[in-house]
Parts: sequence; structure tokens; C-alpha cells
Amino acid sequence: MTSLRQKQINAIKQMLNLNQPQTKLGSSEPVWKVLVYDRVGQDIISPLISVKELRELGVTLYVQLHSDRDPIPEVPAIYFCAPTEENLGRINQDFQKGVYDIYHLNFISPITRQKLEDLASAALQANCVANIHKVYDQYVNFISLEDDMFVLRHQNSDHLSYYSINKGDSKDSEMEEIMDIMVDSLFSVFVTLGNVPIIRSPKGNAAEMVARKLDKKLRENLFDARNNLFNSDAQAGNFNFQRPLLIILDRNVDMATPLHHTWTYQALAHDVLDFALNRVVVEEHTPSGGARAKNRSCELDAKDKFWVSHKGSPFPIVAEAIQEELEQYRSSEEEVKKLKSSMGIDGENDVAMTMVTDNTAKITSAINSLPQLLEKKRLIDMHTTVATAILNYIKSRKLDTFFEFEEKIMSKATLDKSILDIIGDAEIGTPQDKMRLFIVYYICTPQITEAEYRKFESVLTEAGCDLSPMGYIKRWKSYTKMVTGQNQYEGAGTKTVNMFSKLVSQGSSFVMEGVKNLVVKRHNLPVTRIVDHLMEFKSSQEMDEYHYLDPKQLKLTEIPRNRSPFQDAFVFIVGGGNYIEYQNLVDYAKQKTASGNTKRIVYGASTLNNAKQFLKQLSLLGQEM
Repeated sequence: MTSLRQKQINAIKQMLNLNQPQTKLGSSEPVWKVLVYDRVGQDIISPLISVKELRELGVTLYVQLHSDRDPIPEVPAIYFCAPTEENLGRINQDFQKGVYDIYHLNFISPITRQKLEDLASAALQANCVANIHKVYDQYVNFISLEDDMFVLRHQNSDHLSYYSINKGDSKDSEMEEIMDIMVDSLFSVFVTLGNVPIIRSPKGNAAEMVARKLDKKLRENLFDARNNLFNSDAQAGNFNFQRPLLIILDRNVDMATPLHHTWTYQALAHDVLDFALNRVVVEEHTPSGGARAKNRSCELDAKDKFWVSHKGSPFPIVAEAIQEELEQYRSSEEEVKKLKSSMGIDGENDVAMTMVTDNTAKITSAINSLPQLLEKKRLIDMHTTVATAILNYIKSRKLDTFFEFEEKIMSKATLDKSILDIIGDAEIGTPQDKMRLFIVYYICTPQITEAEYRKFESVLTEAGCDLSPMGYIKRWKSYTKMVTGQNQYEGAGTKTVNMFSKLVSQGSSFVMEGVKNLVVKRHNLPVTRIVDHLMEFKSSQEMDEYHYLDPKQLKLTEIPRNRSPFQDAFVFIVGGGNYIEYQNLVDYAKQKTASGNTKRIVYGASTLNNAKQFLKQLSLLGQEM
């Protein structure tokens, strides 16, 4: 099955091909063109298509819509932007100035009839109607980060964050606008997928609003025969009898996980290195320890085999794997060197010529493997840089201690050291780390007396922590009818494995002294538990509370037609997701599929904040109170 990400790539490549289907024979010379995008368009394209691929598709120049641009005659310009007032104003300006001779206007989400008419009259005024060749609605208003993961907005945009959805003073109109953006984007996801989902959501929160609005939008589209965007399934031969399940959840369902310290490669990169849109920028210090540190941008995506197989692995395993790759690379390099010296190519030696015939085959294979070797070397270097940066944070902030402690708190295991000791220890972590640990403890502990809380407060203040998030978390905890009898994080925890044998013996680039070799126990987080219940149709009081919306049913009824388990699910978190939850769902799907019960799950979120950003949002919410 083609993944959502691949379908989005195909849609964008077709757009860059001037909305002509890409010919099977890629031999014909591409049409040269200019790509003009806004910030949203740039965020959508950047994790999907590399600069090299843009060149191959004939894009000679790509520029920001709102930058100063020189007129370029006779070259088609492809605009890829959201149909906002500001963007349309700038397009009108381009018409007036006659910046390009040929315009292909592609809107990320549909442009309204009114705005389209305004655009047409602006083109008439500028006398450039003939220059506009195409106007398209693309329905690609989401960012695909992985084959099984998407977000709606860049993590540095505050627009769809937890804070913007939960702040006290937001007007109804603002809330309405946020919900409409989410619905519009989710609608794009399913138009791109070419399939209508069955929607489940809890009652009485933002997730319910999104679910109801999306159900209505899908219905309206399905019953409008002229504009139905889903009827191409049958023509394209996409006969998928199994419809996907879309589970829309609210971030409030689990507030501990977004603050939890983490131990897997991808989640650590996001937590400590600001990993965004599949790219991370790492400071590289010169080997001599010089003052000059240069920034290195590292792309971590599906093209990188090492990343694909290790992004969900615990950090110590990643360090060992990088070391192994390095050993393999060195031995391959040695072979090439040996071959050269055995042929006397190192020195100026005439004897070499007589031996060439025997060794031609060897040499050919060595030369053919060089590009792969060089690429392998580049990837090893890149992962060494990223992993070293992460390791420095683990050691300086004792992140393994925090991770192990939080796992114990969440799984209700006995603690070998009191939380007050850790918060009071000046050697361990930053004030933020301590605040995260305390909030996780506060959320997972059913009862904390006022006296205990006061004691924590004074120790936290002494450690330099900002206590403003607590105002909000306290209120959240009293509102959330937490069923105290049931543990949300059952089966969590870690076990310590013996020390890193592979990294201690050879001259490794990773000095792991003082870092615990922890292995995470397999368990389901709250979101995964809900997904399991809804995909398998397990009946429980909690699950019966969820709406069941089927946009394809004429009658508005919430009674499921059949109760057979689902193979495909989309899980969408209103108010921000994180890589810990994503990885937990990936592990769950793998485990189920391995036992013969195929599950394919795609994780989506309005945005992807790391713990630092999430804590800051809680802080703002607390200050408002």
C-alpha cells in the first residue's frame, strides 16, 4: 500500500510538473521553472523533496513569496501557498509588476469563491489574465515527517499548540478558527489518501469539536456529486475494502508523557537538540578544542537506513550500532588499501601493469563500491556527531537518572531514593529537568497532602525552578476525573543491563562512563491503550463513551454497522504530540503484526512540541491563572 507520505510526494511532484501526470519515461528534459512558496509551503516541501530532487524536476530557483524578487521573463512560475489575504495581496502585486510571464497558482488548501473572484478582478486590472495558466486547489495542508507520521504545523509555530487551545481568554471566534484549520488539514489528509475514515472521539472536549466538524465536512463533500473528491478511488484501482479508523484524542488524555524524559534516539534528538522537520542542527567543536564551533545541519529521514532501523532504539544500543558500522567501514577501507599496495599502485611501480590482468575484477568491484563506501562514511560521521551531542547532554544533566526515576514513578515501582533528594541535588539536571520530574510525580500520585506539597515547593524554589506550571496542572488534575484505582502507565519501567561491552574494549568515540545501560520495558501508554481498545472493538464503559461517526452513512446514527477489528488507524492528537507516543504506537503495531494480527497505524498531531516547549506553554497557562 502506498503510504500517505508517498501520496503527498506524488501530488507535489505532479504540481511541480505543471500539474501534468509525471510521464513514466523520465528521460525527457524537464521544463525549467521558478517555485514561489510561503512559509507553510516551505514547511510542507522541505521534509519531502531535497534540493537535488527539485533541480531534477526543473526547479532552477525557489524563493519566498514575501521576499524581494526580480522579474524573470518566459519562465513559468509555480506558486505554492495558503490562500490568505496577505498572500493573495502579494500575488496581486506580482500581477501589477508583471514579475512573471506564466503563472501556475497552487493553493495548499481550497481558495474560497469570494477570494477567487477578487483574484480574477485583480488579474483583469493588471491585464494579465492570459498569463495565468492554471489555478489549483492541492489539498496537501499537512506536513509528512514519516511514512506513518504527520503534523499540521511546524513545532515553532504557536498557532495550534496546547496553549492556544487551552488559554483562558481565547474568544469563540479564535477557537472556531483553530478548529477549522485542523478540520481543513485532516480533510486534506484523507483526500490525499483517497479514503473516507470512520471517526471515533471522546465526548466533551476540543477533540469532539474537531470530530463533529470533520464528519460534517466529509458528508457534505460525499453528497455533492460534482465535487466529490473521493470518487477517483475506483478509477485509480484503489479498491480498499477496509476503511481506516480515525481516532481523534485530546492532549489532556495524558499530560505526563509530553514531559517525561526519554531514552530512544529520535525522541532524545527532539528533546535535547530541537529536532524539527527531520533536520537537526548540531554544534561541532574543532578537534583541537578550539573556540570556534561550527554548526552542522543533519538530515535524519527515511533515506538514511541507519536512522530508519535505530530511531526507536534505546540510546546505548544506538551508540554500539554506530561503533559497529565504523568497524565495518574501516575493514572495507583496509581491503581497498591492501589491494592498492598489492598492485604496487602506492609507489610508482611498473610491476603493477603485469598484475593488472589478475586483479581487474577485484579492482572493478573495489571502484564500484567506492561511492557506497563514501556515503556510508558520511552517514557514520553524521550519526557520530548527533549521538555525541546527545551523549554530552545525557552526562551533563544526568538524563538517565531522570528517565529511570520517572519510569519507576509511572509504573508505581518502589524508589530507591526520594524525589526530594533528586530535586535538592545540585549535581543533577537543570531546574527544568527537576520541574518535569516533579510534574510527572504529581500527576501519577493520587494523593499529595498540603504539607508534603509545601515541602516540595520550597525545595523546588531553592533549586531555581519556575513553579508557574503548577497552577494549571493542579486545576487540570482536579478537573480530570482520573480514575485513581486504575494505573494509566501499567507495565512501564526499565531494567539495567550489564555495562557496554562493545564500547569499552575498542577505542570508541563514545565514552559511556557513568551512563546507565537501560532497557525500556514494553508497555502501552494511555494513547496506545485507547487505540488498542478502539481498533479491536473491545467493549468497556470508557470506550462506549466515544462517539462513532461514519460520514458515509446517510442517517446520523452512532451505531456501528459491523464490529470487526480494524487493520488501519489514524491517531490524531489535538494540542500537540511527541515522539515518545509515536514510538509507543510503532512498537504496538509491530508487536501485533508479528503475532499475525496486522496493524498499520499513522500518528498525527496538531503540532510536535518537545518537553521544553510544552513546559513553557504550561507556564504561560499557569501565569494566566
